[in-house]
Amino acid sequence: MRRRTVTAGNLEEILQVTTPVPVPVPEQVAAPPAPAPREGHGLRTEFEFELPRGYVDEAGTVHRHGAMRLATARDELRPQIDLRVKENPAYLSVVLLSQVITRIGSITDVHTGVVERMYATDVAFLQDFYRRVNSEGHTRAAVTCPHCEGGFEVDLSGGRLGES
Repeated sequence: MRRRTVTAGNLEEILQVTTPVPVPVPEQVAAPPAPAPREGHGLRTEFEFELPRGYVDEAGTVHRHGAMRLATARDELRPQIDLRVKENPAYLSVVLLSQVITRIGSITDVHTGVVERMYATDVAFLQDFYRRVNSEGHTRAAVTCPHCEGGFEVDLSGGRLGES
């Protein structure tokens, strides 16, 4: 292999010599057709939610709306080998939530540090939301009105109290 010393004077010359030549693409060759969109399989894999308090990022912005995907077997098994979980079993929910939350507001990189900085009420909400989505397959909860004692369902995935 031949080595070459580069100085500021001959840098432009080297860049011109080593610039790759574009290969023309014949117009007859068409791009392969895009795969046909798959029919909806009827399985809902991502659920929207609204946090009771909201996650406050480093800039002070409050993020309340987010999404959580269904957990896989790997999601449930991975925290079992995490050293933080082995040292403190209560940390399991932090690791698990960080794997299944796909976004909170504009934050798409949800990791354990994000979940650690959430308010306890939001973590408790997300734990219950996780259980409902992954065990029961929906986000509805049966509630009873404290005044008329009438029963009805609410969707925990979003909206303010009293909204449908």
